[in-house]
This record gives sequence, structure tokens and C-alpha cells, in this order.
Amino acid sequence: MGLFKKIKKINLFSHSKELNEDFYDELEEALILSDMGMDPSLEAVEELRARVKERKLKTTEEARACLCEILTERLGGGDRELDLSTKPSIVLVIGVNGVGKTTTIGKLAARLKGEGKSVLLCAGDTFRAAAADQLEIWANRTGVDIVRQHEGADPGAVVYDAICAAKARGADVIICDTAGRLHNKQNLMNELGKISRIIDRELPGAARETLLVLDAATGQNGLIQAEKFMETAGITGIILTKLDGTAKGGIVVAVAEKLQIPVKFVGLGEGVEDLAPFDPEAFARALLGEET
Repeated sequence: MGLFKKIKKINLFSHSKELNEDFYDELEEALILSDMGMDPSLEAVEELRARVKERKLKTTEEARACLCEILTERLGGGDRELDLSTKPSIVLVIGVNGVGKTTTIGKLAARLKGEGKSVLLCAGDTFRAAAADQLEIWANRTGVDIVRQHEGADPGAVVYDAICAAKARGADVIICDTAGRLHNKQNLMNELGKISRIIDRELPGAARETLLVLDAATGQNGLIQAEKFMETAGITGIILTKLDGTAKGGIVVAVAEKLQIPVKFVGLGEGVEDLAPFDPEAFARALLGEET
């Protein structure tokens, strides 16, 4: 099953079943339990019913292929490529504590460096103890530069320093860590707005990505997080982490469909190379239990 071999797959199609009401009812339940959510699950099954009838499909294997097609369409919207068209470009990485944000930044830095880009890390999470230390470990591990200050420093000042350093050193990309903002903490959201204003002032016209890191195991709470951050941060993409554990994976469909935000990368482990571009078709096939 390739990259997504460890997500919780739907085994409904592994049994010989008739395409009757019981099958559709069980499929709805399975999709909801995969964390897709009620509305996306019901809509997907309704679309499947229509296509099964239109194409005169008879077997569960045919139905699985058709549902894979439907989910791929719902996951495939938006540009999944990073916009790094200016020098420097800036990538703002946001998300609540515990989702794997620092690790993801390290993996992304390694990936961009491997593509020949000069990368500078900005330790903008000054609230959490040892956050800058952890990011510095990743900077050393991947061989990229880092700009940091002391714990409790003004995050905006760190971002300003990083922008100045990137200009002076000719860096291609700044990847900026941010505090693990709880989506219901307005003061921290305001801090994120301040950082954005500094970027606007110091790097007018620069290509900017705002990537929300979501833990694949958080289920529908991940959708709530995405909705709140979208209101404040103007998210350009999602990085889904921890697909190497017990994640069910369906939350990807709910987020992509409801908020029209593309999933750009998935984290598949702790290794520096364990960050992969998101492949909607491979993901849908894995979710439905098909070998990829």
C-alpha cells in the first residue's frame, strides 16, 4: 500500500457483498468512523449511488474503484506545489502544540535543501520552553542556518531578524516556526497577525505560504482547528502528520472539501526523509484498502 500503508483502511470491500442498501449503510458508517465526518461521508455515498446506477456497476470491486475516483476528485482541488517564486520566499508554519510542527519544519528544510535551495530557519516560537533548542537541533541535523533569540523574546523581533539575515545571506527560503497557538486563544492569534504585518512590511510582494500542521489522529477536532486558523491566518496548505501511527486518515477529506485547502505534504515517520508530497489517488486507494 505504499506511502499510506499504516492508515486505518476500510475493509468493507474485501468481502463479497451485493450493492444493496445494507452495503451502502455499512459504507456510510465506515466512512464516518474513518473521521471523514457526517456530511462528507453521506455526500460521497450518495454520489457513489448515482455513479453505480449510471454505469450499471455490479461488484464491490467496481464500487471501490468508483468511490476511489470520487474521493480523489474531492481531495484533488487546489495547487499542491509550494510557491517559492521570490528570493527570499517565506513559509509560515502554524498549528497547535503536539502536532509535530518542529519535526515537520526540519523535514521540510531538508527537502528544500535537497532541491538546491538555501534555507534559513526562524525560531519564532519563543513561548514554549526549549522550542528554539529543538529547532536548532534540526538546523544542525539538516545543515541549514537558524535565527533565534532567548525564550520569551518578541516573536515579531525574531521574524524581523530572520528576514534581515535572509536578505544579507541571499537565502532562498525562510521557514518560520510559530507558537503552538490554541485556536481559542485570541492573544496568540493576534501575535500571528503581528508577524504577518512584519512580513508584509519587510518583504512586500514576497511569495508566502502559510502551512497548517494537523495531526492525522485528531479526528474532527482537526477540522475545528483548521476552520479557526483559516479565519485568522489565510492558510495556503495543510501538512498532515503522524500517518505512521493509528491515524484513520479520513479527516483529510473533510478539511480539503469543506475549506478548499489543498493538502501539500504528509508526514510518515520521524526520519528526516519522512515527508512526502500528498498524492490524492494513492491516499484514497489506501483508505479504501486497495494496494497502491
